Amino acid sequence: MSIDYNKILSRAQFFSKDIYTFLRDMIAIPSESGNEEQVIQRIKKEMEKVGFDKTEIDPMGNLIGYIGDGDHVIVFDGHIDTVGTGDLNQWIHDPFIGHEDDEHIFGRGASDQEGGIASAVYAGKILKDLDLINDYTFVVTATIMEEDCDGLCWTNILKETDLRPEFVVITEPTSCRIYRGQRGRMEMKVSTSGISAHGSAPERGENAIYKMAKIINELESLNNNLKDHNFLGKGSLTVSEIFSEAPSRCAVADSCWISIDRRLTYGETVGSAVAEIQSLNSVKKFDAKVELYKYDEFSYTNYHCQAETYFPTWLIEEDHPITKSLVESYRKVFDKEPIVDKWTFSTNGVSIMGMHGIPCIGFGPGHEDQAHAPNEKTWKKELIDATAMYAAIPNLYVEKYSKELLDH
Repeated sequence: MSIDYNKILSRAQFFSKDIYTFLRDMIAIPSESGNEEQVIQRIKKEMEKVGFDKTEIDPMGNLIGYIGDGDHVIVFDGHIDTVGTGDLNQWIHDPFIGHEDDEHIFGRGASDQEGGIASAVYAGKILKDLDLINDYTFVVTATIMEEDCDGLCWTNILKETDLRPEFVVITEPTSCRIYRGQRGRMEMKVSTSGISAHGSAPERGENAIYKMAKIINELESLNNNLKDHNFLGKGSLTVSEIFSEAPSRCAVADSCWISIDRRLTYGETVGSAVAEIQSLNSVKKFDAKVELYKYDEFSYTNYHCQAETYFPTWLIEEDHPITKSLVESYRKVFDKEPIVDKWTFSTNGVSIMGMHGIPCIGFGPGHEDQAHAPNEKTWKKELIDATAMYAAIPNLYVEKYSKELLDH
């Protein structure tokens, strides 16, 4: 099939106002994790409007839209839940209006990451309008609860549906660069125990906070010596929370626990990360407990979601057929070389590729530094460029790289 990439880009530009309006509509619907039902229904309506052949909502509440029924199943994934707004006094514009100027659209979810869904849905319309559906199935997944537990949505999609992608394009913000990996992460808990005593005579007890202070000092040193990787960078950890309990404010603390945000570079595992902390002198001396937090919540459909808070590292090779497919698609559409990089934060790729071995790669409108920030915004030009890119990928992949992937 001969592809006119200029026509794809031109068509994306033609739909610009529709894309902007759709994104602003999504922004206008508050959709924090666990409360995504209304925005899911809004996206479903848009999929049906632009001509998706089929839409379905899985038991957890993820929306899946299909175009075509070819053998090669190519998925464009975007989570549509957001974090909260934080201090509203820090926002110049109402975070749920979707304020628009000549270059930007503002609001919670603009970059992280409803913009990617707006582009993916209209890429589907371009494929239908230009009659570009070949031997593939174009799928868009609008996934939920990623902000609370990245990747859990995909673990449940693979459990509850028949969707089995050949590969997945993650539409998280990349500034329209190609991202081929990310560090993994863990949410860890370290606990110490003490013996309570009256605060007037602390020597009679054992202060769990003092024990934890020594552990925290060692954790700070451990962070400086974690494994490094030439592409993904160094593993890291930070103490993100600290809690304690005592019979009263006039007593020695008999328990203390901290939360650790642990980022895992290539080659680090849940076992190695736990063992590093368990081997610290202070952890052994005070018999501290090291464990992972558990995620245990219900989705908006009342689906019970449970997981251990371990999200594996994933990395797709620079010469992988999927990487080459996106690089060439970018060249065809924009007539220039792409920047190939990686995310700093975590994505649904932790499940798709990290747990289940399905190749994935990233390309999305918006910028990473807008995620979770006040005055979040995305760039209109990037929304259009991402739409064209998503429409260009499937045919080039099927015709040139699909066999290479099967042989990979």
